[in-house]
Amino acid sequence: MSRIGKQIIEIPEKTSVTAIAGAVSVVGPLGTLSRDFKNSINIAVLDGEVRLTPRITSVSTKALWGTYAAHIANMIAGVNKVYEKKLIVEGIGFRSEVSGQKLMLTLGFSHPVIALIPEGIKVTAEKNVITITGIDKELVGQFAANVRSLKKPEPYKGKGIRYHDEVVRRKQGKKTA
Repeated sequence: MSRIGKQIIEIPEKTSVTAIAGAVSVVGPLGTLSRDFKNSINIAVLDGEVRLTPRITSVSTKALWGTYAAHIANMIAGVNKVYEKKLIVEGIGFRSEVSGQKLMLTLGFSHPVIALIPEGIKVTAEKNVITITGIDKELVGQFAANVRSLKKPEPYKGKGIRYHDEVVRRKQGKKTA
């Protein structure tokens, strides 16, 4: 039994959820999100609440039960409040700038690195901080992870791209005699 799946998901005011044949659509003040789910989980919207129940009891259905509940809760939260991730670019000569739908990064390579910004995400770059915002939690987190993977922080000087709240453990380096 899934602890997360058993919980009732409350629908706030100014938000509407529709579930038709495995397709869930959430409309709120910030936009619309929709997603298709397998039919093994029954999704019912009643009296301002979303309830999920498995149609059959199997290992895969039990695994999906809590996952689907978390996805729907994230969709409801996203159309009411914007998700935000902040990345810090550290290093001498490391820069970031946004031009149109492209994030241009200078990361110490022989060429600038260009990351295409997906639809539904807004990216701003000020000094050494990249702010990624959007209503889709999965899309915001995945784009932030992709940008971070371009130059992960190294443990000696801390150069690279790291999350705002990430702590990079530093190593001592070589000792001189």
